Amino acid sequence: MARIFGTDGARGVAITELTCERAMEIGRAAAHVLTKESGKAHPRILVGMDTRISSRILEGALAAGLASVGAQAELLGVVPTPAVAYLVKAYRADAGVMISASHNSVEYNGIKLFSGEGFKLPDSVEEEIEALILDRPEEIKLREGTEVGNIMRRSNAADDYINYIKQCVDIDLSGMDIGFDCANGSSAATAEKLFRTLGVNGSFIANTPDGTNINDKCGSTHIEKLAAYVRRNGLKAGFAFDGDADRCLAVDENGNVVDGDRIIAVVAKYLKSIGQLKGDTAVVTVMSNLGFHNYMKQNGINTLCAKVGDRYVLEEMQKNGYNIGGEQSGHIILLDYATTGDGQLTAAMLLKVMKQTGMKLSELVKDITDYPQVLVNVKITEQGKGRWSETPSITDKIADAEARLGDSGRVLVRESGTEPLVRVMLEGIDKQLVEQLANDIADEVKAALC
Repeated sequence: MARIFGTDGARGVAITELTCERAMEIGRAAAHVLTKESGKAHPRILVGMDTRISSRILEGALAAGLASVGAQAELLGVVPTPAVAYLVKAYRADAGVMISASHNSVEYNGIKLFSGEGFKLPDSVEEEIEALILDRPEEIKLREGTEVGNIMRRSNAADDYINYIKQCVDIDLSGMDIGFDCANGSSAATAEKLFRTLGVNGSFIANTPDGTNINDKCGSTHIEKLAAYVRRNGLKAGFAFDGDADRCLAVDENGNVVDGDRIIAVVAKYLKSIGQLKGDTAVVTVMSNLGFHNYMKQNGINTLCAKVGDRYVLEEMQKNGYNIGGEQSGHIILLDYATTGDGQLTAAMLLKVMKQTGMKLSELVKDITDYPQVLVNVKITEQGKGRWSETPSITDKIADAEARLGDSGRVLVRESGTEPLVRVMLEGIDKQLVEQLANDIADEVKAALC
């Protein structure tokens, strides 16, 4: 059975791959699975979306699917993904849906599902939804007459989310000159109001979405634009969000990038200093740099590695009772306040650390030194999916690289869960050797799977 859901929901080229029909099917099946235990005739399901031109099209199809099986679809409009995660619980809804392809370019879109507790769904529940769509669609009962669900719009969702983030941070950030890159995405609907209300003297770029410019040479995947803006305007720091604002990267006052590893390290160290770092541990992924792990150890903080994907980070956090975790890419979960990665909450918390310590961002991260790391993304064909680990010419190259790096480096090769890519990541002391070995492996992947 071909999977509908990857590591972060269903995703594909909007309309032709992630079709209106599929969105409707997901709405029906998700409503059936997520609300079957409640026994409600008209369960309430929130639907948020990002700014891309296809989002409203898919919103209509998804809402129709939900209503056709009796669910009430409450449309939140353009909001960040973490807003859906928060509001589904705050509004006491039964489930939530976010229509977004996150950091991907405009032609893509996606559907992320949340439980009534605001958490992304585990693989087992997504597999149950897939099975209904692909194998047992006859089990989904369509309604008629007065049994169909209603579709309504909420006008207060963005403001309710903003007010919550203000409560979480609970500090006056006046006097801080900060830049924000909204990626022409969801944070364009919330960031300016949020940070100005917190007292930040904010300068905002890429905050005029037109449906086609989301993530277009802006946002966390093109942070060089923000870095130049911060340097040019003499700002204290900058924060770049992605299309649905569930991730955040930063730049210091000199325009140097502060990635997710460094943000986690700074916030975790601060939480430890005030006695609020649970288990003295941060949960990260296998992508986190060896230099990060060394810094955390030096500061008495344990690190636990999960598989790539913020849902797997969250699973480890919940299992062990930890309250901070995330990814190098900027998905950072502050579990005391949020059930998923939240870019604006992350930015606000990092600003709080700067304000409380009186330190510049460059000073907060100066002792975190990275091992040279090289990441090469290789686009593969549909036929090449799932084959890299079973191709001897590729695995031989990997084994050779591991032997040459020894204990002073590492090799990580994995297939993307959201795009047709094999990601080749190497880390080590000798940058030239790391680059050579990474390209050797990437060339072999291209030869075998492209």
